[in-house]
Amino acid sequence: MFIDKEKLLAAHQWRYATKKFDASKKIDEATWKTLEDTLVLTPSSYGLQPWKFLVVQNAEKRQELMQASWKQAQVVDCSHMVVMVIKEKLDEEHVEKYLHSMCETRGIERASLDGLKKVMAGDLLNGPRAAVIGEWASRQAYIALGNLMTNCALLGIDACPMEGINPQKYDEILGLSGTGWKTVVACPVGYRAHDDKYANMKKVRFSNSEVVKFIK
Repeated sequence: MFIDKEKLLAAHQWRYATKKFDASKKIDEATWKTLEDTLVLTPSSYGLQPWKFLVVQNAEKRQELMQASWKQAQVVDCSHMVVMVIKEKLDEEHVEKYLHSMCETRGIERASLDGLKKVMAGDLLNGPRAAVIGEWASRQAYIALGNLMTNCALLGIDACPMEGINPQKYDEILGLSGTGWKTVVACPVGYRAHDDKYANMKKVRFSNSEVVKFIK
C-alpha cells in the first residue's frame, strides 16, 4: 500500500520545475482521474476547501493565458493546465454547505455540528482573520499545489508551479471577475521535452543541518 523510502526520495530527486513540455504527450484519462482525485483529497484548514481547480483545455484560452504568464510556453505545451482559484470571501453559506456534506458523508445529525460551526464562524467569519480571509484561502491553495506536484512526481508526471502570472488578467480570461473567485497560482502538468536542459541539472538546496532544527 505504501511506497518505500528509496522510491519516495527518488521521485523527489527526479522532479523539477519543468521549463519545456513535450506538447505531443498527453496524460491518459485514467491517470488524470487519479491525479484529480488526489487533488480533491488535499487537506485544508477546518476541511473547508475554499478553492476550485480549473483545468484549461481550450487552446485559445491557453494562448491568452500564456500572454498573461510572461509568455511562458508551458501554458500551451503542457497536457493539463491547472489554475487554482479561491473564494475571495468566506461566507456562512459555504460553511453550511461543508457541514451538510459532513453530515451526509458520516451519517450524523446537523445539530451535532453547531459547536464546530461556532468555532469556525468565530475564527473565519467574524474573528480577526475575517479581514484577511483571502490570505488564509491562498495558503490553502498552496497546500493543494504542493500535493499536486508531489503526486505528479510519484506517477512520473512533470509539473511546473507558476507564480509568474498576472492573476487579474487570468481572472478576466477565465471569466472570474466579479464572481467572488480569484486566481492564486497555476501549475501546468504533462511530460518533459527530451531537450529541456533543466531536467538533469543538480538540485541546489541548503543542507539538512541548516534548515532542519530539532527543539529538545
